[in-house]
Amino acid sequence: MKTIIAIMLCCLLLPFSAFAQADSWQSWVSLKETGKQFFNLKNASADGMQVLLVPKQTMSAQPLKKIFVLFPKKSSAYDTELEQILLYFQQKKMDASFLLYFYGKEDEKGMEAMRLAEKEKMDLIFAMGSDSAGFIHKNYRGAGKIPVVTICAKDPVLLDQMQNYETGSNTNIAYTSLDMPTTIQLEYLRTLVPDLRNIVVLYARQNTSAYNAQVKPLAEACAGTSIAVHELVVENRATAKQELREKVSEAYIMLKRRDPELKKSIFWITGSTEVFSDIATIAQNAGKIPVLSLATDVVDEGDASAAMSIGVGFESNAQLAAFYAWQILSGKAKPGEMPVGIVSPPDIAINFRRVKAIGLKIPFSFFERASIIYDYEGKLRRGQK
Repeated sequence: MKTIIAIMLCCLLLPFSAFAQADSWQSWVSLKETGKQFFNLKNASADGMQVLLVPKQTMSAQPLKKIFVLFPKKSSAYDTELEQILLYFQQKKMDASFLLYFYGKEDEKGMEAMRLAEKEKMDLIFAMGSDSAGFIHKNYRGAGKIPVVTICAKDPVLLDQMQNYETGSNTNIAYTSLDMPTTIQLEYLRTLVPDLRNIVVLYARQNTSAYNAQVKPLAEACAGTSIAVHELVVENRATAKQELREKVSEAYIMLKRRDPELKKSIFWITGSTEVFSDIATIAQNAGKIPVLSLATDVVDEGDASAAMSIGVGFESNAQLAAFYAWQILSGKAKPGEMPVGIVSPPDIAINFRRVKAIGLKIPFSFFERASIIYDYEGKLRRGQK
């Protein structure tokens, strides 16, 4: 009798287990409005590491383009960028399927992904995030048959992937950047805080691209000036909240000693998911010191927000990368001839509720150019989220 029950349980659990595995794609990517509205989800692999998005309705008589998107990890930034890609292709009325592939930053799985992309005769690859861009640059540059566009990736020049911003790669890869030049970044910060003396820059230890493209260049640019750059490092993603709570509080005390009136200091958040995804903890422990960010997504409604962001928003970067992809797929450009895609001027987002709470003065030119503004109640008044 026990044997029969065990067999029955196995029969019941097997389909459920298989479904749970196939459904595990949701652990590394989340579809937003456009993805749900215009695409059907098909052929999720048994292990949940591959998902195919197919248009619910075609918009032209042209053949369906086949696009491969390589994911290294889970990130809300990647979800935002994917949404913008899907939206851009809808707006351009270019029918395309999207095969999303999670390789978990494992080179062997990454090579399997490339072989699959070539076997399936994909028309284009999006390398999502700095890890994917680095993997593609190392393992698929030049030798690859499929054109590649990097997206949501740090500055390829600062990461030694490109020699300059003006000329193309002369390979199968077109690069875009999430960063603005450090000199321009400092100009904006000095305009906002004219007597700036201290920058506490927050990043995650494991995010080497954030360090190499955002932390190190800032420190080098400030060397020999009156501005001191202090590093605040999250060591472990699992303990990020606790680390941020303790280290931001410690940094506050340090800055209070150096800058008693807290008029010459800022917290500066880099593009490290482990850091910017917990903006609430940072804002709660930063006191009256302005919390600023490179990414517009870190400015949000209410108090769980940076006061301002000055940089390249994920939406803007995605739109630029999608434009590059559309140019390539339309035969209007070759990836190796395209200069590094940089959003200029930078995106600005302001939360006036946070600005008022810390007594920060916003230059009118910043207000004029801001694409996203939250009012004194923390409600969205300009732009979209």
